[in-house]
Amino acid sequence: MAELAAGGDQRAALLAAATLFPPPPDGARFSYGTAGFRAEGAAMGPAVCRAGVVAALRSAKLGGAAVGVVITASHNPVRDNGVKIVDADGGMLSQDWEPFADALANAPNPDALLQIVLQFAKDEDIKLGGSHSAQVLLARDTRPTGEYLLDVAVKGVNAVIGAVAVDMGILTTPQLHWMVRSKNKGLKSSETDYFSQVIDSFRCLLELVPKDKEADVINNRLIVDGANGIGGLKLEEIKAKISGLDIHVRNSGKGEGILNESCGADFVQKEKVVPLGFGPEDVGFRCASFDGDADRLVYFRIVSSSDTRIDLVDGDKILSLFVLFIREQLDIINGKDNKGNEVLPTRFGVIQTAYANGASTDFLKNIGLEVVFTPTGVKYLHKEALKYDIGIYFEANGHGTVLFSDHFVSQLESLTSSSQHQAAMRLLATSQLINQAVGDALSGMLLVEAVLQYKGWSFQNWCDLYTDLPSRQLKVKVQDRNSIVTTDAERRVCQPNGLQELIDGEISNYSHGRCFVRPSGTEDVVRVYAEASSEEAADSLAKRVAQHVERILG
Repeated sequence: MAELAAGGDQRAALLAAATLFPPPPDGARFSYGTAGFRAEGAAMGPAVCRAGVVAALRSAKLGGAAVGVVITASHNPVRDNGVKIVDADGGMLSQDWEPFADALANAPNPDALLQIVLQFAKDEDIKLGGSHSAQVLLARDTRPTGEYLLDVAVKGVNAVIGAVAVDMGILTTPQLHWMVRSKNKGLKSSETDYFSQVIDSFRCLLELVPKDKEADVINNRLIVDGANGIGGLKLEEIKAKISGLDIHVRNSGKGEGILNESCGADFVQKEKVVPLGFGPEDVGFRCASFDGDADRLVYFRIVSSSDTRIDLVDGDKILSLFVLFIREQLDIINGKDNKGNEVLPTRFGVIQTAYANGASTDFLKNIGLEVVFTPTGVKYLHKEALKYDIGIYFEANGHGTVLFSDHFVSQLESLTSSSQHQAAMRLLATSQLINQAVGDALSGMLLVEAVLQYKGWSFQNWCDLYTDLPSRQLKVKVQDRNSIVTTDAERRVCQPNGLQELIDGEISNYSHGRCFVRPSGTEDVVRVYAEASSEEAADSLAKRVAQHVERILG
């Protein structure tokens, strides 16, 4: 009887939550992807409530391990909002659970929602009614709809009897990912612990900078575009504790600026112009830009007070900087011993997508590194990076990180000889500084600054690593995006027949030509990306290929 009562209580709780937040209006449909669910903030209630249910069930499935829910729409306009679920390892929700999240978010009525949950719980052997404990950590960014939606998410979590919702406050998205990962590894996991770890590891890296490469006062100045979001606010909180840098935050989120409005990493990377909040006094200085929830990072330099153009350093070039630093430390460690063996054999993986600029890929290959490609999306990049002792990935938009395996970290800790010890300490500090769960603009920025100081490099030195090939992106509306099928990490088309041959024919007409097409994940369009030796050539190649796509699929 007790079990039956618990089951009845569980049914009632789920029905009550479903009734509170009705399904999307006719014609609207939520689809869970890399960005979670996103829409206008006012319309997000049903999806957020149901995401809370998914998160609680995921925690129950994993034996009560903490799972996260973050309310954010990242680089989207301030009117939008969204919800993402953080899995127990600190990464994104397991792809196996995405169809369930979709089905639940789009359930047409409370009874349908209840049946979806009951069937899924049965399939996954999740005993409902409080038999399993569950814990969900929740956070939000600064959007005006965030507080309401976080309360909605809590109601969704509480609809699963035995689940506990813990409000962690207003955080960057990477902070919540870090907290979930740390908590489940039995480590300290508060926001204070996060700040202590990044500040201490950054200080350690600066202490390991060779004395002849210490930066001067000008190079210490860093101007940061906070996108009028949570990243700017958090940086303002801790900048005084960050040694070795003179940080000035623009678009901090304190003033009247609008989140992501003509500022932030997405704007800077796409538009390649000076963001709002910067003036003539900033010309020539090194500048960094976060996106709205601080999981993307790009750098730039203002060229002239009379010009809005900038010198941009995107995620590809951030990756290249980190690769050079890490490989140098590995080379120091792996000075050959008397037997000709490496001291620390290392599987070092560099992972990109087809959108990585061809010049960056050529640079990496020319210095002897193997580059592995995955389909577009952080979930694919991150999964591939986990296969290595050190795996590094970045998208051009500035989202990326460096992952260190636990086994490799333990090997670093065992190195004792003096010359190797210094390099091992740098890599250990790097593994502590860079977020091991997800791309993190704040910790990524500090690693960039530490590496630039270590190498004694100016911003211009960094820019000069290679010159990006001009590129152009277009969208072609089609009747059915699923009619195009790609292979080779989306770099080649296998269906429809004949399209890839037409693309190859166009590419052959352009110096340094490269082009690929892929279906959108969210709308009936095909995306076209083209590179060539000049802007005009890239534009022409993209348009020629788009015409073929439109003729065959339009």
